[in-house]
This record gives sequence, C-alpha cells and structure tokens, in this order.
Amino acid sequence: MPNQIPKALHDLVDLFEPLTEAERRENLITYAETADRYAPNKQTLYALVDERKDAECSDRVGIYLHLQTDGRIRFAVALGPKIQTLTRAMTAILCRGLNDSNAEEILAVTPDFVSRIIGSELVRQRSRTVYYVLKRMQEAVKKAQLKALD
Repeated sequence: MPNQIPKALHDLVDLFEPLTEAERRENLITYAETADRYAPNKQTLYALVDERKDAECSDRVGIYLHLQTDGRIRFAVALGPKIQTLTRAMTAILCRGLNDSNAEEILAVTPDFVSRIIGSELVRQRSRTVYYVLKRMQEAVKKAQLKALD
C-alpha cells in the first residue's frame, strides 16, 4: 500500500482488488445491503454527532463517533432513504475498515484506496460521492479532537 491504512481496510482492498468489474459491483451491492448494521444505537454515548445534507450527497448523512476508553474510534452512520447504493456500500466498507482504529490512523488514510475497491469505472461515474463518507468521517475525528481540547 502506498499509504498506511488500518489492517481491516487493507483486508477489504485485498478482497476487492483482484475482482472483475462485474464481481466488484455484485460485492458492492452486498455491502450496501449491510449498511444498516452500522446505524447508531440508543445504548451508545457518542462523543460527536454530525448530521447534515451536503451538496455532493442526495440525502442526509449522519456520522456518529464513539470514542472507546482505549482511544480507539467506532463509527455509526445514519443514511437517509435517498442515499445511493454506492454510498451505502462505501459506508459499510469504511465502518468495517476504520472501526477500532485510532484518530491518527483514520486521519492518515488517503482516498487512493477507493478505486482499488470500487474500480476506476465507478470512480469516474460517481467521482463526487465515492469519497464523501471518508471525508465526513475524517472531519468528525478532527472535530472530536478539538472538542476534547476544550
């Protein structure tokens, strides 16, 4: 990997990278169907909640950041009903790949891994949205760090 990414995310890159475009799309649909597993729950106390609709996304997205006692981060994401399949898939992939990482690991992730997961064709077609959830998660980490300093 050209940059260091958390092992769980690296494992997902390794899973997707050798697949054909058709196999990638099939797997992305499967991951999109699992996005609800990462919805926020009432039992968790979130250090940061950032819910909004941005121009580059079709509906509201809520990023929920839970800071564990060991400093590791867990994300939950609330997706509005108009969120597209690819964004749902990337949400599930990012939650699975970034959960239990620390802030430095998450902030060090650069988006170059995305095309290795979804393929260059889908990146071209959906260039504005494929990086959206990663950007929002990294923003949440930065906000949580600033909040901790207060």
